[in-house]
Amino acid sequence: MTRLAVFDCDGTLVDSQANICRAMEACFVEHRLDPPGRDAIRRIVGLSLIPAIALLAPAAEARQHADMADAYKRAFWAMRSDRSLDPEPLFDGVAEAIEALYDAGWKLGVATGKSDRGLGHILDHHGLTSRFVTLHTADRHPSKPHPAMLEACIAEAGAVPETTAMIGDTSFDIEMAVAAGTHPIGVAWGYHDAHELHAAGARDVVTHARDLPALLEAL
Repeated sequence: MTRLAVFDCDGTLVDSQANICRAMEACFVEHRLDPPGRDAIRRIVGLSLIPAIALLAPAAEARQHADMADAYKRAFWAMRSDRSLDPEPLFDGVAEAIEALYDAGWKLGVATGKSDRGLGHILDHHGLTSRFVTLHTADRHPSKPHPAMLEACIAEAGAVPETTAMIGDTSFDIEMAVAAGTHPIGVAWGYHDAHELHAAGARDVVTHARDLPALLEAL
């Protein structure tokens, strides 16, 4: 039996909100639009880029949403090139939880609205790449909460939905987990409130990463 734990990235593994907010603000300014507040930006973390921008700029046309997504990417990678990116730290206890699950024989994956390049940078930076057997991003799949990227993780890991847990901080993650027939596990340290995660169908919401291994072992 293959036991698979799939993690979201932003807001679940790492705290990346500062850089996401700065890049989103820059793309709005480039398009001569008033940037949304940071609370609004945090609400869309986890979605793929164009659907996220469409929620933040509903009056703009689809072509402008695509152009703004390109502007966001340029702003983000300009920050990386000039080394002005803020740190994107792992949340407290995440590294230890990943090691505990890995040592217990769990296969690990990531399903994220980030790009392949962005996810690769995060995992390399924190020395976690070797711990994950399957990585799927918005570059190759529809936006969450569509279950495609999670289903791809399950297939690639040789698991089944009944032995898979999806761990995330937003209602988009939980809705994706429910749609894929997996165990939906919320985390309380990210960008959506615990009551929203429960409302979306979370089986449990953990308040610290150290609680994840025991919870998953009990599934």
